[in-house]
Amino acid sequence: MNMESDSPSRHRFQVMNAHLQPMPPAKEGYSVVLPEKLSAGNWNVFRSARSPLQLVDHFPDHPEIRTLHDNFLNSIKEFQDLKYLGSRIREDGSVGEYKWTTYGEAGIARAAIGSGLLQHGITKGSRIGLYFINRPEWIITEHACSAYSFISVPLYDTLGPDAVKFIINHAETPCVFCTPDKLQTLLNCMTETCSVRLVVVVGGNDLLVPLLPSKPGVEIISFSRLDAQGRSDVKPFVPPQADDIATICYTSGTTGTPKGAVLSHGNLLANIAGSFLCYPIYSTDIYISYLPLAHIYERANVIGMTTKGGAIGFYQGDVMKLMDDMGVLRPTLFASVPRLYNRIYDGITAAVRTSGGLQERLFNVAYNAKKQAIESGKSPSPLWDRLVFNKIQARLGGRVRMMCSGASPLSPEVLDFLRICFGGVINEGYGMTETACVISAGDPGDNTSGHVGSPNPACEVKFVDVLEMNYTYSDKPYPRGEICVRGPIVFKGYYKDEVQTKEILDEEGWLHTGDIGAWLPGGRLKIIDRKKNIFKLAQGEYIAPEKIENVYSRSKYISQCFIYGDSFNSNLVAVAVVEPEEVSKWAKSRGSKYVNDLEQLCKDPQMRAAVLADMNALGHEAKLRGFEFAKAVTLVPESLTVESGLLTPTLKVKRPQAKAHFAKAIEDMYAELSSKECHRSLL
Repeated sequence: MNMESDSPSRHRFQVMNAHLQPMPPAKEGYSVVLPEKLSAGNWNVFRSARSPLQLVDHFPDHPEIRTLHDNFLNSIKEFQDLKYLGSRIREDGSVGEYKWTTYGEAGIARAAIGSGLLQHGITKGSRIGLYFINRPEWIITEHACSAYSFISVPLYDTLGPDAVKFIINHAETPCVFCTPDKLQTLLNCMTETCSVRLVVVVGGNDLLVPLLPSKPGVEIISFSRLDAQGRSDVKPFVPPQADDIATICYTSGTTGTPKGAVLSHGNLLANIAGSFLCYPIYSTDIYISYLPLAHIYERANVIGMTTKGGAIGFYQGDVMKLMDDMGVLRPTLFASVPRLYNRIYDGITAAVRTSGGLQERLFNVAYNAKKQAIESGKSPSPLWDRLVFNKIQARLGGRVRMMCSGASPLSPEVLDFLRICFGGVINEGYGMTETACVISAGDPGDNTSGHVGSPNPACEVKFVDVLEMNYTYSDKPYPRGEICVRGPIVFKGYYKDEVQTKEILDEEGWLHTGDIGAWLPGGRLKIIDRKKNIFKLAQGEYIAPEKIENVYSRSKYISQCFIYGDSFNSNLVAVAVVEPEEVSKWAKSRGSKYVNDLEQLCKDPQMRAAVLADMNALGHEAKLRGFEFAKAVTLVPESLTVESGLLTPTLKVKRPQAKAHFAKAIEDMYAELSSKECHRSLL
């Protein structure tokens, strides 16, 4: 597959624009449905009601902006002296107040870095690796790539040597930027056949950067020295075109080797332009960047802020200190993932419970009053914020006006809680690396939960029947099926992998997501299942483990959960990583001798029974079907981590690896269930 050119079928999304009608029975009309295609049955294609006649592929007020380079040039022109990139980390490694780089200063720095790369023989179209956590140099390097037509290749900072080696060899990167803590890992990956010939070390003491190459033909240089070299001889820009590749994002995947999703400048700008029709950003906004920039979610957030002249403050590198960073930065926009939102929810509800008495009653009165007002479409009384919720809002700096959630499903209960406690806009979105981020998102003014809103105005969505799972577009009361996406946000394909590209992209340009959706009234999309991560139990029932794990992870006793089942067994079993504080509380209340011995407590049959009972209660509350309940659980004290090889960098469970790691526990649980079944049959 030629990754430099686009398939003609990719432009076939501009069809059947006439005679659009709002989707019945929607009163709000968040989506519209196209009429039936004249040549082929039910067309079932949905678009955003905000742009039903034409899919968005650029900013309406700036039609000349077609690339990330164009975008940043415009930002420099409009916001030259505004704060852009902020960091608390000083040169000596200490932490202080935020120190800012303006848009104009960042523009000068990106020209210097790009010029420095050209001086070192890095040519147009070269892939540039970025192997470090979020910090201003990451963004400046990305801008340098756009200005000089290089292609950025982000690497998660949590990647192990094998994945790093695979990506730099597969992408054939002649240059990699990394921080001192990643330098040795990178050098260890280099073989005689490795393409890397320039390593740029970001941060740290220049005197500590190795002067000798790790292997012949490789040069190691500091970021500051590359910057100085570039400033001494600034080269003219080498502007890209809209269809040129901007980045290759290697998706971690739960199985196999990483896949490089090829995204063009046009893909990224179309996604941002479509999102802006729903949720505007202003030059007065401040955003805290801590989610991995190697993930498309954070990349899109940063591009959006850059477009509108917002300020981006970076965390100090430790998520455990994020609240401290937010207290200093006081952001107006905050993006996160359900795992962190769940912890915020658990922390606040636990504090309310322990406060007791008048404080607990006041919180409940305020919560219920505000919830009732929101649900009825009224403005809640500001009294409740002053009395109760301002203290909670102060945890995130006190002035967040919009919160976003992505990467995995957020429970309706938690979303409603955030909306009530923090005020402003709480928005859940759905997207993929392969669609340059957002496929759909909640609409302004829509205070319902349990869905991911309507399509991004830059794409259209249809369902494909999944007969083996009994999902069809004709299902009642709501159409169901595999979610397919088409439009200018859809990627070019997987780098050097025509086989997997054809598996996900069909001849008409539809990207098959593997997610199962349902259309709710109002044209709202709900994710209900997963086609790829499913397995069949012995009785023939299909199981989507991620859905069940999300339910059980709400247990106060559980921080992580892994569900297992196969076609040889009729029941599911679970491995749960415990919350040490909660299980210790339980043990203390029961007078257990294992209060201070977490490993023994995990083996305690009574503790296991208590956790399983809580899981069952949550399962009933979530209306899980009988065969979706775990019938046994093994408790473990150690977290599933990226470093242990059990999680992807986006914190999804690597199922084959988890199955192998917990093989003995799984075997023991099924033996236990079998023994119980035999005992019941004898009775």
